[in-house]
Amino acid sequence: MDDFQSFFLMNTETVKDYAVRVLHYFEEGEALTSEEIGDGNINYVFRVTSLRDKRSVIIKQADRAIRTSGNPLDIYRNKIEAHILMLEGKLAPGFVPHIYKYDETMAATSMEDISAYRNLRKELLAGKVYPHLAGNISDFLADTLLPTSDLVMDAGEKKEQVKFYTNPQLCRISEDLVLREPYDDYRGRNIITPGNEAFVREALYENIPLHAEVGMLREAFMNHAQALLHGDLHSGSIFANEKGIKVLDPEFAFYGPMGYDIGNVIGNLFFTLANLQFAGSQDPAAPGKVLRAIADVYDLTREKISRKYDELVRLSFYRTDRFKQYFIDGVMSDSLGYAGTEIIRRTVGDSKVMELDLVKDPEIRIPMERALVRAGVQLIMERSRIRTGKDTAEVFEAEA
Repeated sequence: MDDFQSFFLMNTETVKDYAVRVLHYFEEGEALTSEEIGDGNINYVFRVTSLRDKRSVIIKQADRAIRTSGNPLDIYRNKIEAHILMLEGKLAPGFVPHIYKYDETMAATSMEDISAYRNLRKELLAGKVYPHLAGNISDFLADTLLPTSDLVMDAGEKKEQVKFYTNPQLCRISEDLVLREPYDDYRGRNIITPGNEAFVREALYENIPLHAEVGMLREAFMNHAQALLHGDLHSGSIFANEKGIKVLDPEFAFYGPMGYDIGNVIGNLFFTLANLQFAGSQDPAAPGKVLRAIADVYDLTREKISRKYDELVRLSFYRTDRFKQYFIDGVMSDSLGYAGTEIIRRTVGDSKVMELDLVKDPEIRIPMERALVRAGVQLIMERSRIRTGKDTAEVFEAEA
């Protein structure tokens, strides 16, 4: 029997023992089942369930290597993920799973089972656009971003937080996959749909004005430790049901520009919109609902950050109208820029999304991808001039 005093990768049998002997979530001798439910490349996610009363727990263990390549990966990311979930649980109660235990030795985080919630990406693709979505995700963004910034936190405490959440390996993944390779395929990893090669070359690889703007966004991502970010806030990291949302998987967390998280949410909604408009939907009203969700996420996030700014920011010259306007305009401009980089990287990079992969017909996929790329470019290039949710949503409408 394992003593769990040194690291090893658990399996569906040993994780049951762990849930009893280390987590003390179940009683000794209680009949349990377990399954590995993770679909990622760098972690193992187990659900352990009691046959007696159906109580369950999720145990997420970090692997020390990428499964597909075997390349080493620092398991410190698991500590970052556990701590940010605990912090977000305080800042935005109810929006993240409750953490029961973080085990540094086993690089394992045990948390609430949120099986009652469903993957938002799949729900949106099925035409399920929850009326509460924009309200809830904008609450989460406003509640977790501004309060972790220097405008609110003690400067010394914030700098300690920056050190703790330094996440170089996973940030490097984003710096390359999101903010370089879609425009400079120096590793040859981009995956271009046949028929779009010349379009991508002209729109992205040879677009020097675009390169300058992406360079600005990349530099800010790497150097602007503005607030604590989730770091990978796409619609597959958000689960939802009729009651609300749960935000998962913040292992890419780090201190960076607030707009990166906001932009990831907005950018991924564009994929749902593109799929519904180009591939069709059983619900003819669904595309319009997604359009409104995009507009509402932008407008409500801006409004709630402004409201929270008035509640929390105390330093006198930060409270001047001119500085506040400068700050919020900058955050929302960044948001549109990073929405554009997220759209582009998922369309031409090697990490695709379901909304694209499900479209097999090149007669549909080629124009859909071109519309997405053009919309992404437009969001990047015009990010300082777009100031409303309506104008944000209409960027794709114009390109489609």
